[in-house]
Amino acid sequence: MNAPQPSSPAAPADAAPPARILVVEDEPKMAALLLDYLRLAGHEPHWLDDGRAVEPYVREHGPDLVLLDLMLPGRDGLEVCRGLRGFSEVPIVMLTARVEEADRLAGLDCGADDYICKTPFSPREIVARVKAILRRSRRMPAPSAAAAPAGEPVLRIEVEAYRAYFHGVLLDLTPVEFRLLRTLASAPGHVFSRDVLLTKLHHDYRAVTDRAVDSHIKNLRRKLAQADADSDPIRAVYGVGFRLDLG
Repeated sequence: MNAPQPSSPAAPADAAPPARILVVEDEPKMAALLLDYLRLAGHEPHWLDDGRAVEPYVREHGPDLVLLDLMLPGRDGLEVCRGLRGFSEVPIVMLTARVEEADRLAGLDCGADDYICKTPFSPREIVARVKAILRRSRRMPAPSAAAAPAGEPVLRIEVEAYRAYFHGVLLDLTPVEFRLLRTLASAPGHVFSRDVLLTKLHHDYRAVTDRAVDSHIKNLRRKLAQADADSDPIRAVYGVGFRLDLG
């Protein structure tokens, strides 16, 4: 593999924030080269070399994009991709030496956003594809932009910083409350059942009852009211669950 060596890039034309990118690749030299190029492009990459470690990492850290090799020890890329799509919409770019159309279609069918052949290996192309997908995903409606008036949005969520603002006021949220608010804000007006919200409370899947959701909702409502006493955006739907109304 004679890939070009990275050089210091010119100042970026845009001011996009660094992206946290998970590189899942079992070949150390290839992984190291990808990490170098991604860092030089201004991103924050992390490397895993075993498919079994991917889901726990994504659940815990919530990367902005996953570069996923097809052939992995422990769990292959297609299985990992399907597993991620069971709980996450994180953009996934599959990397493989396979060039057959059936393999490309299998990767896309399992939920990947893009599919790049590693033969020939071009880290510059991979970084360019990553940039394009990140640009597209960041243009999609985000929780912080939902039903916002002119100026400061009603609700602004900074995922990387674990911060949320309601009517411009920084909310003092616990990690569980932040995840709960982020889930509700991911689809304003949509009713989330207690069972669905329960899966978002703790990353370690500790045994808790659905009444824990009610307790956290109560605390979240109280903190939203502290920011704006005239607003109560979380609505309980009897027998179903909760929704967030920002209109």
